Amino acid sequence: MAQNMTKDQWQKFLLEGTRTAKLSTVRADGSPHLAPVWFLLDGDDLVFNTGQETVKGRNLARDGRLAICVDDDRPPFAFVTLRGHAELIDDLEQIRHWATRIAARYMGEDRAEEFGARNGVPGELLVRVHIDKVLALSGVAD
Repeated sequence: MAQNMTKDQWQKFLLEGTRTAKLSTVRADGSPHLAPVWFLLDGDDLVFNTGQETVKGRNLARDGRLAICVDDDRPPFAFVTLRGHAELIDDLEQIRHWATRIAARYMGEDRAEEFGARNGVPGELLVRVHIDKVLALSGVAD
């Protein structure tokens, strides 16, 4: 039987390994757009980088509502879904800082600076997700 995760459990789950988040944003016509993103947590916020001119970047600039799902696809299965709203930050120092930290998680410390430099440039954004609602379940197939 599935069990609800505590806040500590779902935050730990989100930061385990190199799981990607599946980010859903709202297109101008109201239809959903879905894209994978690399991310980290910063306190109670989730953070990721994206380009201003990407579909997700344009969608979030127009309508900051979003949903995110991170899952473990191995039995007994688990997932965390988040609903929230985005704060878009174009400060290059913050963008590069988070791009480097996120890269360390996904590419390793030895390549973090390389990816931070590549993604910490004009035209990129730091997206700070202020989480409004969480659904987190473990042991889905138990």
